[in-house]
Amino acid sequence: MTLVEADVVIDAPAEDVWRVMLDLDNYPQWNPFIERVERPADREARVGDLLTLHVRFKNGRTATSRERISRLEPLTLLEYGYTGWLHDTGLIRGSRIQRLSPAAGGATRYHTEERLRGPLTFLIDRAVADGFRRHAAALKEFVESR
Repeated sequence: MTLVEADVVIDAPAEDVWRVMLDLDNYPQWNPFIERVERPADREARVGDLLTLHVRFKNGRTATSRERISRLEPLTLLEYGYTGWLHDTGLIRGSRIQRLSPAAGGATRYHTEERLRGPLTFLIDRAVADGFRRHAAALKEFVESR
């Protein structure tokens, strides 16, 4: 098992951070890692939704990842798990958690992590960790600039 994670304190209330996190249609405006999300249209995200994430790694390579929302606790936690063929065959398995918690002065701590399992995780762990760091930094910058 390999743990990849990123953490940042955002100078904004959890409501503002959560709103941006769940506004999946507008990820292209600010997110350098997850450039686009395909999802069920015309409603808010909910448990059971299937998402297709279009990601861009730092080296410019792109990939798509099918994920299913498994937990959604408003203002606190979003979790989704990988459902692609690599998961089905046990080669790579993972579930990403994005968690918000209070920080000093009314700020919000954003923490994201994924526990990667399977014999091929060594192929993606560093690229995913870098993507999580870029995602967290961009989320902070975008929310604080609003």
